[in-house]
Amino acid sequence: MRKNYGLIGKNISYSFSKKYFTEKFALGNLEGYVYENFDVQSIEEFPKLITENPNLKGLNVTIPYKEEIIPYLSKLSKKASQIGAVNVIRFTKKRKLKGYNSDYYGFKKSLQPLLQPHHKKALILGTGGAAKAVAFALNELRILYTFVSREEKEGMIDYNRINDTTFDNYHIIINCTPLGTSPNIKDFPLLPYQFFTEKHIAFDLIYNPEETQYLKKAKKKGAITKNGYEMLVFQAEKAWKIWNK
Repeated sequence: MRKNYGLIGKNISYSFSKKYFTEKFALGNLEGYVYENFDVQSIEEFPKLITENPNLKGLNVTIPYKEEIIPYLSKLSKKASQIGAVNVIRFTKKRKLKGYNSDYYGFKKSLQPLLQPHHKKALILGTGGAAKAVAFALNELRILYTFVSREEKEGMIDYNRINDTTFDNYHIIINCTPLGTSPNIKDFPLLPYQFFTEKHIAFDLIYNPEETQYLKKAKKKGAITKNGYEMLVFQAEKAWKIWNK
C-alpha cells in the first residue's frame, strides 16, 4: 500500500522537505512511502489536489499558503489556531484534514542553545505565517518582540525606524522574509548593519544559500549567526510524529 506525503507551496523545486523525507524513507526501509512536491499557483487548486491523490497521509505547507490554507481544513490544533498559520496537515481516519504548526517548535529548539541572559528582546523581520510561528516561540521563551514591516502598521515598526538605539535594546534579529533566498542571493533586509555587535544574534529562516548576505553582514560585526537548516530538521521530525499519531 502506497503512503504518499508531500509539500504544498509555490515555486518549490528547491524544497528541503522532499530530499529530507525521501532520504528518511530510504534509511528506514519504508517501502511504498513516497514524498512529492505539489507546486500550485493558487490555493484554490487545493481541493482538486486532495481528490486526485487518495493515498495522501500528510502534507507540509510552505510559502505562500501557511495562512491561506486554513479555510480548507476541518480542524486546527490548539497551537496552530493560536498562531494563525499551518505548516503540517494530517489526514484523519475519516479523511478529514487537521492543521498543525511545527515551525514554532523547530525555531524554538534551534534558537534556545544560543540564548544568553541579555537576550531579552527580538525584532522579527516580516509578518507572514513563519513570522507568526516565530512570535509564538518567543512568547514561550518569554522574549519580548516587535514586528518589522515595510510599511508602518499598528503594533509594528517599519525599517526606517531602526537605528542604534533599536540595536541597543533588541539583541535578537530574526529574518522571516524571503529576501536573500536562492537564486536572489544578493538581496538582504535593509538594516543599519553597522550596529550589530557580538552581543547580537542574527537568525535567518533561509537555509539556501547556507549563508545569506544578511548573515554575512551581521557576522562581520561579530554577531552570532544561524540559518534555518536546523529549524527545518526539527520541524520535519515533529511533522513525522504528527502524521504517525
